[in-house]
Amino acid sequence: MQKLAEICIRRPVFATMLILALVVVGSASYLNLNVDRFPDLDLPTVRVFARLPGASPAEMEAQMSHPLEETINTVQGIKELRSINMTGISLVIVTFELNQPIDVATQDVRDRVSAALRRLPREAEPPVVSKADSDISPVLTLAISGNRSPRELTEIADKIVKVQLERSPGVGEIEIQGGLMRAINIWIDPNRLAAYQIPITAVRDAIMRQNSETPGGNVTGVLQEQTLRTIGKVADAAGFRDLVVTTIDGVPVRIRDIGRVEDGTKEARSIARLNGTPTVMLEIRRQSGANTVAVIEGLKEKITALATQLPDDLQLDILRDQSRYIYEALHEINRHLVLGSILACLIVFLFMRSWQAMVIAGVAIPSSVIATFGMMRALDFTLNNVTMLALVLMVGIVIDDAIVVLENIFRFIEEKRMHPFEAARKATAEIGLAVMATTFSLVVIFVPVSFMSSIAGRFLFQFGITAAVAVLVSLVVSFTLTPMMSARLLKPAGPATPSAAPQSRAGFYTWIDRTYTRLLTLAMAHRLWVSVAAVAIILSSVPLYRMVPQDFIPGNADEGEFDVSANAPEGTSLAAMLDVAREVEGVLRSTPGIALVISSAGGNSTFSRANYARFYVALKPHKDRVFSFARLISLTPWKAFQGNFSQSDIVREVRAKLKKFPDLRCSIRNPQTFNIGGPNYDIDFSLLGPDLETLSDYANRLREMAPELGLLDADTTLKLDKPELRVQIDRERAAQLGVDTAEISTALRLMVGGDDRVSDFYDPTMNEVYDVELRLEDGQRNDPEAISRLYVPGTGGHLVRMDNLVEIVPSTTASRIDRLDRQRQVSLRTAIAPGFALADRLEAVRSAVEELGLPPGYSTRVSGKGRELETTFREFSWAFLLSIILMYLILASQFESVVHPFTILLSLPLAVPFALVSLWITGNTINLYSTLGILVLFGVVKKNAILQIDHMNTLRAQGLERAAAILQANRDRLRPILMTTLTLIAGMTPLALGNGPGAEERRAIAVVVIGGQSLSLLLTLIVTPVAYSLLDDLANRFRKSPLESGFEAMTSSTS
Repeated sequence: MQKLAEICIRRPVFATMLILALVVVGSASYLNLNVDRFPDLDLPTVRVFARLPGASPAEMEAQMSHPLEETINTVQGIKELRSINMTGISLVIVTFELNQPIDVATQDVRDRVSAALRRLPREAEPPVVSKADSDISPVLTLAISGNRSPRELTEIADKIVKVQLERSPGVGEIEIQGGLMRAINIWIDPNRLAAYQIPITAVRDAIMRQNSETPGGNVTGVLQEQTLRTIGKVADAAGFRDLVVTTIDGVPVRIRDIGRVEDGTKEARSIARLNGTPTVMLEIRRQSGANTVAVIEGLKEKITALATQLPDDLQLDILRDQSRYIYEALHEINRHLVLGSILACLIVFLFMRSWQAMVIAGVAIPSSVIATFGMMRALDFTLNNVTMLALVLMVGIVIDDAIVVLENIFRFIEEKRMHPFEAARKATAEIGLAVMATTFSLVVIFVPVSFMSSIAGRFLFQFGITAAVAVLVSLVVSFTLTPMMSARLLKPAGPATPSAAPQSRAGFYTWIDRTYTRLLTLAMAHRLWVSVAAVAIILSSVPLYRMVPQDFIPGNADEGEFDVSANAPEGTSLAAMLDVAREVEGVLRSTPGIALVISSAGGNSTFSRANYARFYVALKPHKDRVFSFARLISLTPWKAFQGNFSQSDIVREVRAKLKKFPDLRCSIRNPQTFNIGGPNYDIDFSLLGPDLETLSDYANRLREMAPELGLLDADTTLKLDKPELRVQIDRERAAQLGVDTAEISTALRLMVGGDDRVSDFYDPTMNEVYDVELRLEDGQRNDPEAISRLYVPGTGGHLVRMDNLVEIVPSTTASRIDRLDRQRQVSLRTAIAPGFALADRLEAVRSAVEELGLPPGYSTRVSGKGRELETTFREFSWAFLLSIILMYLILASQFESVVHPFTILLSLPLAVPFALVSLWITGNTINLYSTLGILVLFGVVKKNAILQIDHMNTLRAQGLERAAAILQANRDRLRPILMTTLTLIAGMTPLALGNGPGAEERRAIAVVVIGGQSLSLLLTLIVTPVAYSLLDDLANRFRKSPLESGFEAMTSSTS
């Protein structure tokens, strides 16, 4: 590098073009970088959706989940296999390891499902395999409105909007909320059916037989060939009224004789409202692993094109858009980047008192940052919170190399009265080893954590590579542009004045220098006491670590939006749930600060739950409700302090208001933006075992303990109180009357649940096909008396009344049955109360389970954030250890010593207690972001020791006595150490004080770096020279081995 510096000093155009080439490549790459919120952190997830209409959760588990899980379980790379079984629905969720390609995984699952089809019930619909993940929040929510009926709006949403948007790249699933789909409803009167003694199955069979077309093939003649087509489909909806069901005494019995036909809608299973007004909405979820912003931008292009296809009286509005938050967060980071750069340059000006020096050092920031974009493009990185955060953090670091080289050149000019050209050459040569040691040891610290196998490893990979490249570019800048510009822009020193200090070291710095010199002299005189104090501080890390709570990510993130879910008691009807949803919606809309409320009752197309409602709540924009300098410098600066509130304040208020609904189990969560293997709950704690009642009992006992465990919104996934009418068949009687159990089950399913797809109807005016539904009249299918009077066919063609065969008994059953890795499970899902964190609450839950005492055959499992927390911290421990080893190897090779690296690395444990104290004082937790801050802190805190030890070695090599060398070297390096430390703090200050989107995550890193670096600064300035002298004494004592001593004795006697 020294040779490169000399060339660049002589050839300024070459130096300029070299860096300019990197900047040009980076600038061109920046224009082609995609944008996202995070790197691709999704665990590859494949979903298998299966339906068996009318089947209970237990039947779905036994007949659908079991065979599907058994075949899917053999797919390679599965991390977790879950299934959810509800009435008529089974959802198998296959989560793969991070390194498994999603397309390969999907095809493997699809192949296994195809092999399992023969084991599924004949009535089951073919399973659908998709890459969508139901746990992820919608990336976009649309509302379609206009002066039309709900059926018309739904028709347009389903046949036009949904069809067009599904083609957009990255779209995984589109669900229609609050819609009423068109259907041909055939309503059967059970009293007429009983009077004619016609079984309901005969009606179904008649509709299927008489509304079908079978291809007739080709009629080939001598000169002409024609196709044969039988017109068997009903031409219009009214035609279903005339279908003949059977003939009694030569008289046909038609549909109109036993019921009625309606061109209407399917049964409403969900209702959506926007700020209190009924609406039809489309919720769009991305595919697992797809880029959020790219998906949304593609959808917006489609929406723009759709506007020309929709009738003029209809409006398509975007209600929920995740890209807004992403762009706002990135805009905030860009602002921090610029502000941090300005502050760092001002620090240089403050110390050097030269605008030329400020420009020379400041050039390193844009050069390093912009050049890094080229690497990001080459590795297919995105502009996301992680990579941009890495660049912001590097602002105070990439300028360090330039500052160290510049300050040394400046010192040679001021103190040694050298010409700038000569000073640039000699000063760069003197400081070159220390600069390279600092840079390379910083780079290697990111290598181990970048290749961790967990989600955190994927998260840190892009951070580590981005930061490492920026630092390496800054090294190149410091050996090219910095000496070249210093040689030409810095002015030669004026005439020497023996009694006066150099101009840049006069004034306030003189007092700093004198104070430090006295402290260092005192410390060298009392090395033992300094060593004891240093050891005590290092050991304090243990109790401090236990004092600071541990979390996966900051729990107080203000995203400007959150979700509220509400579960009513099992058996609540959709109409009753809608009334409850209106009341909850009123509570939300009356809360100050809430700008938008989207509510839906009845679940979604995947899970239809009448007793469930969910609400999307959007707050006022950050710029209108948090303190900012932009508001402070406005025409009304006092308003910057008025009416401010955070999302936590609103959530706390909403949670208090929801307590007035004691029968509701409510939960408040931030939207889930990436898949971590389950729903987005703070704690997802599972109990696994064979018996549902035992699982439910232990889960409910655990839920009752939730308040004393510091948990909020506790709920369980297993509820055994869903009302059920249990049909008990008299098998002996049925056998005597020649009636099969299957006929009874089929008849009851048609009577109660109906058949929502008994046939289909083609409407040529719309060129669309619609379902034909068969069911008993409303009010009759819920009447056990009416049902018991109906008939079922026997094997001989005779009819038997239902009440001769069965007894209908009220009972309760499970509303859903969950399975995890082929075992039954119940999950306790909760939020964490203020004042607690994820790690200590998981420990509290585990202790509570131990007190309950699970029986043999039952176990526990932590999913979601808790699992990732434990995995991340375990891997971080090894990664940190490996990073320290790599730093030692780099430093040992640079200094050609096995002792000096120990002295340098001693600064790492000295900084940790101060980082922990900073987290504790500011109320932050040890989480993924603050751990990232500790990683950065490790990389920068050793810089001071490298500069000190390198210069002490240089002076001693020049013949200076050790004590004098220690004093002089540390005084010489005090200014660059203070400059680099303060520029780092200046670059971090905007992150620490920021209040925009994502500020909580960025603040956690800034607090660690600022607190750890600033508070440990004086200690490392004192301890490093003391440790240097102690280890040097130790080395001198053991330097000569007995063999060497004997050889020297022989040499002296011979002479």
